[in-house]
Parts: sequence; C-alpha cells; structure tokens
Amino acid sequence: MKQFVLFSLGLLFSLSVSSQILKPVKWSYAAKKTGKTTAVLYLKASIEDGWHLYSQNMADGGPIKTTFSFSPAKAYQTTGKTTEPKAVVKFEKSFNMNVSYFEKSVIFQQQVKLTGSGNNAVVKGNVEFMVCNDQQCLPPETVEFSIPVK
Repeated sequence: MKQFVLFSLGLLFSLSVSSQILKPVKWSYAAKKTGKTTAVLYLKASIEDGWHLYSQNMADGGPIKTTFSFSPAKAYQTTGKTTEPKAVVKFEKSFNMNVSYFEKSVIFQQQVKLTGSGNNAVVKGNVEFMVCNDQQCLPPETVEFSIPVK
C-alpha cells in the first residue's frame, strides 16, 4: 500500500510539472524624459536560456514578429517607429527562411511626445510576440503594459 501511495504521488507530481505553462520571456518597462515634452520608453524582454524572441523586422511567411501597439491618448503621441538593436540572423529549417531574433535580453525603444497638461503621461498598449527553442515554438502571446512617464 505504501508503494502505491508513493507511486500515485510521484505520478501526480510529474503530471503537474509537465503541464506547467512555459513563460520563457519576462517583460519590464521604464521611461526617461529627454526634454520638457519628450521621452523615451524602454521595453525590455528578458529571455530564458535556450529560447529566442523574434525581431520586429521579419519577412512574411515565418514566425510571428514582435509587434508593439500603443493605445491612443491625449497625454502623448508616439513619434517614429519602435527601434531595436541588431538582431541575430540565422536560417531556420522549420520556417525554411532566414529569421531575425534575440537571445538572453533585448531592449526596444519608443520615442513619445508629451501633449497633456503637466507633461506627465501613462503610456498603455501591448506587445505581441513569439518565442522558440531548438525543440518547439510557443503560440504567439500578447502582454499588456502601462508605463508612467514622469
């Protein structure tokens, strides 16, 4: 009986471990004023070892590229496109094409113009992204963000 209980507990534990949701990317955000009415948003992805996050600059037909959407508001407006550092470019057999991606961490930047009174704003929006490792790709995920600019 004791062995049966231990076996059952072991089976339950292994099932709960294997059914855990993978979250290999953690997002963090910051803003820095660069002038009276201007600021830069920093959107950082910390990526677990072995995984990679795809660039915003991907050709169609491949993995889902990282896409930032900013909610319209009276207090701010985005200026220009969201920028990123130079990505790793590599041919991936699974997509049969060259892909651009980041490993470990990446910081995206977005310029904003502050248009509200007091020049304080909270920039809201979301980021859609996809990550893969050598064995699998996770379904695209969308994460909402809210970044105070003071």
